[in-house]
Amino acid sequence: MKLRAAIVLISALLLSACGLNSVPTAEEAAKARWADVQNGYQRRADLIPNIAATVKAAAGSEGRILTDVTNARAKATSIQLAPGDLTDPAKMQAFGAAQDQLSGAISRLLVSVEAYPQLKSQEGWTMLIRELAGSENRISVAIHDYNLAVEAYNVKVRTFPDAIGARIFYGAKPMVAYQARAGAEIPPNLDVMLGNAN
Repeated sequence: MKLRAAIVLISALLLSACGLNSVPTAEEAAKARWADVQNGYQRRADLIPNIAATVKAAAGSEGRILTDVTNARAKATSIQLAPGDLTDPAKMQAFGAAQDQLSGAISRLLVSVEAYPQLKSQEGWTMLIRELAGSENRISVAIHDYNLAVEAYNVKVRTFPDAIGARIFYGAKPMVAYQARAGAEIPPNLDVMLGNAN
């Protein structure tokens, strides 16, 4: 009886040291943070039709930029990642590229609006811009939180002793952190954004 109890206790200690519970906990935390990222991007995408309609009413000549924003929004919202895709660098890169394209189109639109002071003075426009800025802030925070959760998960699945349980019981693979687009550290060129580059 004492031998059986000792074996059960030792087995429980060994299994707990192998990440049997901590690996799925870390994985679920990372997936939850990813859902926050997707929620932030969806919130931003939902604002775009209202922004486009407001700009169109005040600045009809900006049709090309509005078309770019609409097309970029359609592409960005068409690429969805399932939790299982978080370990696929190519799918993560495609998602990021579509979101970056939408960010660029929105930036060009906002720069073009500077030419329309009557638009900037409208209460509806001001509210939409505040909502967009809030969405961008939420996205930044959500990406930061996701990357921290991915880091915690990846440390668990790559380090001893949790790596044992991660591989044997779950076949766990490291997740992909969300990367900033190439050149994100370079400030935008307003002439290029407005299409005035030579």
